[in-house]
Amino acid sequence: MLACVTMKMLHHAKCCQRLTIFGSVRALHKDNRRATPQNFSNYESMKQDFKLEIPEYFNFAKDVLDQWTNMEKAGKKPSNPAFWWINGKGEEVRWSFEELGSLSRKFANILSEACSLQRGDRVILILPRVPEWWLANVACLRTGTVLIPGTTQLTQKDILYRLQSSKANCIITNDVLAPAVDAIAPKCENLHSKLIVSENSREGWGNIKEMMKCASDSHTCVKTKHNEIMAMFFTSGTSGYPKMTAHTHSSFGLGLSVNGRFWLDLTPSDVMWNTSDTGWAKSAWSSVFSPWIQGACVFAHHLPRFEPTSVLQTLSKYPITVFCSAATVYRMLVQNDMASYKFKSLKHCVSAGEPITPDVTGKWRNKTGLDIYEGYGQTETVLICGNFKGMKIKPGSMGKPSPAFDVKIVDVNGNVLPPGQEGDIGIQVLPNRPFGLFAHYADDPSKTASTLRGNFYITGDRGYMDEDGYFWFVARSDDIILSSGYRIGPFEVENALNEHPSVAESAVVSSPDPIRGEVVKAFIVLNPDYKSHDQEQLIKEIQEHVKKTTAPYKYPRKVEFIQELPKTISGKTKRNELRKKEWKTI
Repeated sequence: MLACVTMKMLHHAKCCQRLTIFGSVRALHKDNRRATPQNFSNYESMKQDFKLEIPEYFNFAKDVLDQWTNMEKAGKKPSNPAFWWINGKGEEVRWSFEELGSLSRKFANILSEACSLQRGDRVILILPRVPEWWLANVACLRTGTVLIPGTTQLTQKDILYRLQSSKANCIITNDVLAPAVDAIAPKCENLHSKLIVSENSREGWGNIKEMMKCASDSHTCVKTKHNEIMAMFFTSGTSGYPKMTAHTHSSFGLGLSVNGRFWLDLTPSDVMWNTSDTGWAKSAWSSVFSPWIQGACVFAHHLPRFEPTSVLQTLSKYPITVFCSAATVYRMLVQNDMASYKFKSLKHCVSAGEPITPDVTGKWRNKTGLDIYEGYGQTETVLICGNFKGMKIKPGSMGKPSPAFDVKIVDVNGNVLPPGQEGDIGIQVLPNRPFGLFAHYADDPSKTASTLRGNFYITGDRGYMDEDGYFWFVARSDDIILSSGYRIGPFEVENALNEHPSVAESAVVSSPDPIRGEVVKAFIVLNPDYKSHDQEQLIKEIQEHVKKTTAPYKYPRKVEFIQELPKTISGKTKRNELRKKEWKTI
């Protein structure tokens, strides 16, 4: 089934390839903001005609990646690589789909033979942007093991929680985090295999680089049902520790065709660069499934830390045609003098993870001649709403519903609200559940049930729809903080704060920031013994404590000491009141 779909996409891509002249793309954007789509005619036809049948059995490695290998061998695909990696130090890796297949089968044999992992076993993957991260993704698909990615910013405590709650059987990481894993491994009864990506050997760990040298590339892909769990992503909530969002082989493996084909508008001739952290679902979105569904090249730059000039240089030097990043990245890029950078190949820019302001999109357009097409989705979903080529872009809007979902604004009783009225953003799931939605929160049926209201899945975001059918984000209906593309739950930060001896109690909310959109702000009630301490020095100590206790990106960039926290009559902290105070001046 999918082979036929892929062949149709390839034929369409070849037609588009003959018509596309990169030199004229920038002028096209300058003169006409409605860029011409490659994979569809217009939004209305895309929404009306989209239909994807879900087969009983589906595995992305076998049914998509290996199909591209076959077309590559038959000369029916452009010569673009499947994967292109650089690290800024002169090192470079390029794989064809055939090479990706061979290497991932070797990795699959390591998982199934050396590690004795069985179908359904869980594998935690914590690596930066190194080629082995992509091989591990595909190897887990081939073996039917459940991938659980994590950011490299996780602390020892974070890793322990993830290993214990997921009951993971295997962990894959690097030199930096291996000591932390060794320190907590005795507390993780299900963990029996540890794999390291390193130039050096480590006792008790299998060395991936050495094992790949002697592993066989002969491997039979597991025949997975479309509704089997494929991956789980830890996502922060407003209360409690992060929950595990479970996706099936079809919810992402097929569901993300909406992203790749329509929002990203990719073809096999494209080179796609997504800057997302490898620990987030956004990397699954735009660094694995969406581009490879379309046969496009996945480009990756292993930047140890974000540097705007490195991003601009990379966009200038390499033939990247589609660029995806968080609003914060674009915000930092436009603050640079971009006159000396020429993006000769770049033709499509998208953003997701946090709202992007009209000011940033306007500056980017003025400096590059290109629009930024904002998309909206969640760890639990594929693209919910988006700005698509051919549509009029309304600055500040997250666009119109993607073909995957029937999106509505609903009230507290699950009734659909008319245009202009603010409510909860919901996705219709009854009578027919859409395939691009997560399966459940693992081991948490009550939390899963709490997302449903009447016939709708409730996203937890507030918004409204205008008279033209465009959706507008208003705010989180809970207390989640979206900073620099990171999703931060207040509970984890407050938990870390409250462990510091100076803190009697604390509350964490979002606060406006000109660069990051919003940042973490902590309101702290001090213990009596610390009220006479130097406050500036105490703030620094508390911030450093949080960085060491939980992932560093969660630390409060703003701290305010107060006498008492606002509370309800039942004693619950009124975070909403504190948040309103922070945002009322803008």
